[in-house]
Amino acid sequence: MAKHGKKYQQAVKLIDENKTYTPKEAVALVKQTAFAKFDSTAELHLNLGVDVKQADQMVRGVILLPNGTGKKVRIAVFAEGEGERLAREAGADVVGADDLIKQVEGGFLDFDVAVAVPQMMAKVGRLGKILGTRGLMPSPKAGTIVPPEQLPRLIKELRLGRVEFRTDKTANIHTIFGKVNFSEEQLLENLMAMLDAIMRAKPATAKGQYIKKVVVTSTMGPGIKLDPAEVVNLRAGA
Repeated sequence: MAKHGKKYQQAVKLIDENKTYTPKEAVALVKQTAFAKFDSTAELHLNLGVDVKQADQMVRGVILLPNGTGKKVRIAVFAEGEGERLAREAGADVVGADDLIKQVEGGFLDFDVAVAVPQMMAKVGRLGKILGTRGLMPSPKAGTIVPPEQLPRLIKELRLGRVEFRTDKTANIHTIFGKVNFSEEQLLENLMAMLDAIMRAKPATAKGQYIKKVVVTSTMGPGIKLDPAEVVNLRAGA
């Protein structure tokens, strides 16, 4: 097992591992324990009490964070004709149809989000093995398949801080809620909004304890535990 460095060990000393923190306390600690030389991301990790083998218990949603993500998002759009024109005018980083599909098949993946118009999905579908394993496949549930006229709105939202969250195969959600250089108030507002969205996404068929574990951290930083019982009662702006 790899040993943590001195900076990590110093950061850990600021956290009581036997304590669960309030969101406000946790946000302050995320900033205090961030030691990476680069601009760290504020991360949120949850374990949910859902059975992901059941299709109706998958937890998935999209939220526009109040203060954005602080991250530059590279957007690729699969469109042609009017859709291609609108996407380029809206500032998409990469736009194309058959040519873009060939680029991706050739190994081009220099983008963070992929968007497509419905007319392109018959062709984009063959990229499933490439984009799907990286969480980049356009999807109706993620809101990344839209008619051409909706491309400007979607691209704008992606720039402002649109974040998708979803459970993985082990019923965990790993997502972000900003950058460590945000103010505590901005991070807290983003965190509350994200937790609220995840609470609202609770499947009607889920039984028992919904939120089992909640941890926030900075990139490379130590985990800071929140009280799941308290999170259940949270609402954005409360």
